[in-house]
Amino acid sequence: MQEEKRGLWAIMAPVKKEIQMAILLSVLGGTLLVVDMALLAYVMHIPLRESVVFLGLHVSFLGAFALLGIIAIGSFWFSKYAFLVSHHGAFKLEEILRKRLIEHLAHIPLGHIISTGSGALKKVLLDDVKNLHAFVADSTPMIGKSIATPMASLIALVWIDWRLALASSVVLVLGGVIMGVVMQDSVEHRKNYDASQEQINRAVIEFVQAMGVVRTFDDGSSSFKRYAEALLSYKECLKAWINETAVSAKIGMMILSPMPTLLVVGGVGSYFIAHQSLSFAPFIAALLISTGMADAMMPLMWMSNFIKKSQASANRIQEIMAITSLSYPAQTLIPNDASVVFENVSFAYEGHTQVLHNVSFQAPSGSVTALIGPSGAGKSTVAKLIPRFWDVNEGRILVGGVDVRSIDAWVLMEHISFVFQDTFLFYDTLKANIKMANPNASDDAVIEAAKAAQIHDFIMSLPQGYETLAGDRGTRLSGGQKQRLTIARAILRNAPIVILDEATAFADPENEEEIVKALANLTKDKTVIIIAHRLSTIKDVDQIIVFDKGRIKECGKHETLLAQKGLYAMLWENYEQAQHWDLRTTRESA
Repeated sequence: MQEEKRGLWAIMAPVKKEIQMAILLSVLGGTLLVVDMALLAYVMHIPLRESVVFLGLHVSFLGAFALLGIIAIGSFWFSKYAFLVSHHGAFKLEEILRKRLIEHLAHIPLGHIISTGSGALKKVLLDDVKNLHAFVADSTPMIGKSIATPMASLIALVWIDWRLALASSVVLVLGGVIMGVVMQDSVEHRKNYDASQEQINRAVIEFVQAMGVVRTFDDGSSSFKRYAEALLSYKECLKAWINETAVSAKIGMMILSPMPTLLVVGGVGSYFIAHQSLSFAPFIAALLISTGMADAMMPLMWMSNFIKKSQASANRIQEIMAITSLSYPAQTLIPNDASVVFENVSFAYEGHTQVLHNVSFQAPSGSVTALIGPSGAGKSTVAKLIPRFWDVNEGRILVGGVDVRSIDAWVLMEHISFVFQDTFLFYDTLKANIKMANPNASDDAVIEAAKAAQIHDFIMSLPQGYETLAGDRGTRLSGGQKQRLTIARAILRNAPIVILDEATAFADPENEEEIVKALANLTKDKTVIIIAHRLSTIKDVDQIIVFDKGRIKECGKHETLLAQKGLYAMLWENYEQAQHWDLRTTRESA
C-alpha cells in the first residue's frame, strides 16, 4: 500500500461523500442554532402590537417568533439528517472493510495468518472496524458542529459586541490550552493499551478453546493465569494513562463548562451596562451564544483521543492490507499429470531461521511417498509448501511439471486434497461439511463419498441423518468420526494428489479400521504424500524420505533403508520397541 494512501481519512475514502455531506449538514445545523440564539434576544424587545423591520422584513412580534421557530426547525432537521447520513456511511464502510479484509486474508500466505494469531485478527476484523464505524457514525457530524458552532458564535459575538467576544474567547482559549495538554497522546501509552487489549483477546480465545483440557487437568489456577495477567496488564496500562491526565482533564472540563463563561461574560457585560455602553438585548444574546461556544468546543477536545484511537485502528487494518498477496499468473498453466517435484527448495518462516535446506525429491504420478523424521524435521512444512500455504525462498516446486507459482489458486487446489490430524468441521449440517469440497455436487455424490469414507451408516443412524448439525468445530462427533467426515470431503473433491498427515494418529482401534478402509478408497489411483508417525503403515510405500533438521538424510524403500543402518533404521528400532511397551504396576513388575 502506498504511503500517501495510508491514514485514517484514506481508509474512509469509500464513504467520503457521506462524510462530507454529514459534516456539511452538521455545519448548517450548528450555524442556524447560533443565528437563532443571537436573534432571540432582539425579538423579545419587539413591541407586542407593532411591526418592525426584522432581517430586512416588516414583521410583528409573533411573526418574528414564527421565523425563529422555522430557523430552529431547520437547525434540528440539518442536525438530525447529518447523523442519519453519517450512520449510513458507517455501515457502508463497515461492510466494505470487512469484505476487503476477508478477501485479502484469503489471498495472503497462510503463514501470516498463523503468525498474526486469532486474537489479533479478531481485534482487527471486529474491534478496529467497529472503532471506525463509531468514528464515522458519531464523530464526523460532531466535527462539523464543533468547528462551525464556535466560529459562528465568535462571528455573532463580534457582531453583537467585540468586547464580550474577547472576554468569552479568553475563557475558551484557556480551557482549550489545558485540554490540549491533556489530550497530548503518549505514543508509548497508546501502544501498551492496544497491546494489552490484544493479550486479553488472545487469552480469552485460548482459554475457551482449551476448556476441555482445563477442566480435565487443571483447577483453573494456572490456565487462568494468562487471562488474569492480561487483565492486570490492561489495568496497569490504563491506570498509568489516567494518572497522567486526570487532574488537568478535570480543570479543563471545569473551565469549558458553561458557568465560567457565564460568570466572565456576565460580569463584563454588567459592567458595560452599568456604564451605559451596552444595552440589555445584545447582553442577553451574548450570554446565550457564549455558553454554546464552550459546549461546542468540549466534544472537539475529547474527539482528539477518539481520532487517535481510530487512527490506530486504521493503521492496524492497513498493516493487514499491506501484506503482499500471493502472486498468480495472468494466464494459468495446467499441470500435465499428478507428479510432485521439489527442486533445491529452501524455506524459512518470516523472522525465523531456515526450516528447509536445499530439499530435492520426486513423487511420480500415482506413487506413494512417505515423509518421516524426528519432530521438527520439516515434514509438515514440506507438505504445506505444495499448495502454497507459503512460497519457497529458493528453488521451486512442480506439480505436473508446472511451477506451483504459475498455477491459479483454484486450479492448484483442484489437484490437491488434504487430510490432516487436526480436523475442522463448521457449525453446519454433516452434508454441508462434506459438500464444502464440491458445492455443485449432488446429494447422491455426497452419499457415495460418505459410503467410501465408511461414515454413511453412522450418519444414517442419527435422527436427522445428513441434516444433523456437527456442532461447534464438530464437538458432537468423536475424533474418528470427524476424521472420516474430512476423508469423505476429500473423496468428493476427487483431486489427483492426496496429502495425509497421519490421519489415523488419534483414532481408537475401532475407528482406525474404518479410517484405513476410507483412506484406501481416497488414495486409489492417486499420487499420495503421507507424513508418517506410525512406521508400520508405510512399509510398502514406493519411497520413504527421511528428514532431519530440514534436510533429506535418506531416501529409498523400507528394506533398503534398514540395510543402510542409518537414521531410518534407528527410528524403526525405536518404533518397534515402543510397540512392545506397556504399563505395569509395581506389584506386577515385582
